[in-house]
Amino acid sequence: MSKKATTDNQAPDDLITVGHVTGAYGVQGWVRIRPYSDDAETLLTVKEWWLDKPSLHKTNVLRTRTHVDEVLARLSTVTSREEAEATKGTAVLVPRSLFPELDEDEFYWVDLIGMKVVNLRGETLGIVHDLMDNGVHQVLRVEVETAEASGKRRELLIPFVRQFVGEIDREARVIPVDWESDY
Repeated sequence: MSKKATTDNQAPDDLITVGHVTGAYGVQGWVRIRPYSDDAETLLTVKEWWLDKPSLHKTNVLRTRTHVDEVLARLSTVTSREEAEATKGTAVLVPRSLFPELDEDEFYWVDLIGMKVVNLRGETLGIVHDLMDNGVHQVLRVEVETAEASGKRRELLIPFVRQFVGEIDREARVIPVDWESDY
């Protein structure tokens, strides 16, 4: 990493990991980023990122563009191909407060994690611990606590589509679903 890394700024409390560096691109210090979302708008529009290596620090984004399924970026703290290669594996974080605004019926995955999932009969099925994309649609990964003494947990996979998911209550952090615990 270049000596230009900023260490004087306090990291925001709302940092979200939005991708990671997969390596260098070209000879002028561009980095390749694998976004953790199909829509890389956050990486393409936010002009300050936080990188977690060698220690958490802010960097200015000078230019970005898409290339196949990655984002290419020119960063103020990376000035050569060697420095870009050294960032491989580095997490890219962005403050949640800087994410682009969404339409009423759109959600960032990070906003759904931790929400309670309740079926139409009022039974709590569990808590969303992750989401995944199966190529056709997103799937809620709901962690269900079992009544076993071992404390083992099981997981429900619920398609995140209108057919099964009702109107999400953002305030109460509840996702109503037309789903049963034994599906």
